[in-house]
Amino acid sequence: MRGVIFDGKQVRVVTDLRVREPGPGEVRVAIRAAGLCHSDLSVVDGTIPFPVPVVLGHEGAGVVEAVGGGVTHVAPGDHVALSTLANCGACPECDRGRPTMCRQAIGRPGRPFRLDGQPVHQFAATSAFAEQTVVKAVQAVRIPDDVPLPSAALIGCGVLTGVGAVLNRARVDRGDSVLVIGTGGIGLNVLQGARLAGALRIVAVDANPAKEEVARRFGATDFLTSAEGVRDILPTGADHAFECVGRVELIRLAIDALDRHGQAILLGVPPATAEASFRVSSMYLDKSILGCRYGSSRPQRDIALYADLYRGGRLLLDELVTRTYPVEDFEKAVRDAEAGRVARGVLTF
Repeated sequence: MRGVIFDGKQVRVVTDLRVREPGPGEVRVAIRAAGLCHSDLSVVDGTIPFPVPVVLGHEGAGVVEAVGGGVTHVAPGDHVALSTLANCGACPECDRGRPTMCRQAIGRPGRPFRLDGQPVHQFAATSAFAEQTVVKAVQAVRIPDDVPLPSAALIGCGVLTGVGAVLNRARVDRGDSVLVIGTGGIGLNVLQGARLAGALRIVAVDANPAKEEVARRFGATDFLTSAEGVRDILPTGADHAFECVGRVELIRLAIDALDRHGQAILLGVPPATAEASFRVSSMYLDKSILGCRYGSSRPQRDIALYADLYRGGRLLLDELVTRTYPVEDFEKAVRDAEAGRVARGVLTF
């Protein structure tokens, strides 16, 4: 089968990748669509350290082909969106409703694939850039058949992270003010999460003026190409500032833009050793800096919720899919993403 492999030096599309059969508590999914997220590119450029060789991709949707023993919530033929969260479901964190904190779901890459007789790692417990993948059953969430799979694929990362950060982590309330720095795939979902939450003023900042139209479509009430104008719109600062790029100077910007009792939420991924600074005295007015993993999501609940919001016309998914590419055009999809020409490019099989 086809798949996108990074071997530590180059990315290539192979045709002879193999995946094993699902074991107990596992599901094999035929991937139909997979979003190209900057986290995939961060593996390639070394921002996210990961063992190689590895099948890339972590934002996917498809059709269940086979299930292992004990799996009852999905069956062959079901349409599913995939979560990257391979949580155990039995530890104290899972029991508390915090599966993103499950230690079984962090830093334990499996190797269900083989290429030329050698094992290949699975990225983010998913590897959606392959015609077939095997995941833990908890990662496969059934969705209605009328949700287009290229749109459904984006729920599994961009939507869970962006919308989830607003609703689950920041808990933005009606009438709040929100600043969103960066309007890529994550930033757009933060914007629509803020809209869903009832935020009154939603300010988007992005250096690319071409992104204004789509930012406003997703919920921005104001758009700036520089943070210099933020205080003109929010004179006392923002209740919530989301950094969606992953640059330390923008983290500082988000912190400095806060109002009293404001919170900065960090969603972008800088290099693993990056350090950010801020003025400590600025924090004593009940301000806070929040990390956020995967939108603090509970995927079995949240993916189904977001699919229903989409079907009701309240959550934008189709509008996120700027362009689809056959998997063989992976390099073109990367170029378009890096040039900012797409909100999300989606690979199809």
